[in-house]
Amino acid sequence: MSGHSKWATTKHKKAAIDAKRAKAFAKFIKGIEVAARAGGADLSGNPALELAVSKAKKNSVPVNNIDRAIKRGAGLTGEVVDYTEIIYEARGPQGSALLVECLTDNKNRAASEVRVGITRNGGTVADPGSVAYLFNRQGVVRLPKGELTEDDLLMTVLDAGADEILDEDENFAIVCDPSDLRAVAAALDEAEIAYESDEMEFLPSMKVDLDVDGARKFLKLYDALEELDDVQNVYTNADLSDEVRAALDEEQ
Repeated sequence: MSGHSKWATTKHKKAAIDAKRAKAFAKFIKGIEVAARAGGADLSGNPALELAVSKAKKNSVPVNNIDRAIKRGAGLTGEVVDYTEIIYEARGPQGSALLVECLTDNKNRAASEVRVGITRNGGTVADPGSVAYLFNRQGVVRLPKGELTEDDLLMTVLDAGADEILDEDENFAIVCDPSDLRAVAAALDEAEIAYESDEMEFLPSMKVDLDVDGARKFLKLYDALEELDDVQNVYTNADLSDEVRAALDEEQ
């Protein structure tokens, strides 16, 4: 019931250190606007909006920004919000693969910027479906370990539909079927166990280990894509060993 992802650890540590606050806020605001457009501005009657707002508040998005996003998305300000979800596929160094998830109001701009971001940073744009089959869409809840053991956590979430728990160094990641994500989160709430995020993610079916040179090139590609305004998430099957991460840390 357990696994270990060095890439997830590296990714989240890196995000904690140098994530751009404005970009992070924009991601949550988009989520709120999309949910409000689909189901209206009333949180009590729009579970998707309630969840989007909860995530935004958990990540310190200002209340005024949240309120404006709800009104904008619901059409109460006269503005038209129309985002399209698109996923692009790419190949990185040493057999690594990436799924680039976008939420955009301009498909042509997103396609152009993602293509340029991939090709200028050592990647290759992949044909549709040639990378996606390497990933499975799953629900993922991440939380700090604290005093929790894997067994403690498993006892709490197993009946709610959890499939496995991944050890990510300082965090646990609970993996479940997307349909069970709300139940798993609710089980944690009931047990008063705080979690950092509960999202749908594309998880790789197999990992690809990168050496130092490959990891260096890969992170350049990954960072370039993450910085694009239309990009919501970048998923990958790349994994970095402790030795590779230590070598990269020494270079900084």
